[in-house]
Amino acid sequence: MSEPASISTGIASRYASAAFDLAKEGKGLAALESDIDALTAALEGSSDLRALISSPVYSREEQATAIAALAKKMGLSEIVTNTLGLLAQKRRLFVLPFVLNALRDLMAEEKGEVTAEVISAKALTKTQSDKLAKSLSANIGKTVKINAAVDESLVGGLVVKVGSKMIDTSIRSKLSALQNTMKEVG
Repeated sequence: MSEPASISTGIASRYASAAFDLAKEGKGLAALESDIDALTAALEGSSDLRALISSPVYSREEQATAIAALAKKMGLSEIVTNTLGLLAQKRRLFVLPFVLNALRDLMAEEKGEVTAEVISAKALTKTQSDKLAKSLSANIGKTVKINAAVDESLVGGLVVKVGSKMIDTSIRSKLSALQNTMKEVG
């Protein structure tokens, strides 16, 4: 991990931990989870919002005012609104994506869930995704949430990442292994 990303992750985890603890104490985890989803969607859908949180052109006051207005318009919980305000006040809004990821991880841990990153050659059907999640849950002992992506270069098969474990059953990796074996022979 690069040093700036490591620093950002460290800062974000402290804010996320504080917000999560406050939400848990106040029995507001459901509101926190919906706020995380709403903010993630807003960041993905708005280049203006991404510019606001990352650009040094905006003053501390401009960021704080814009974030407060955004939080009010989105109907975010008090905890998230205050966290965003504090991030703006401290000129740390640039860590917001890291805060959202850390919060998502804390929520998953609280629920006993783990996220599996699944890359397939074709989009998985709902049935295939459910079957895979059930199979992984049986092996891991936790509820598995599938985060699916498509990479046609795999030709076929799957690449599944759960935590630090990776299972690569793609045809691309099998062809690559075969190619390496052939090089050793010839």
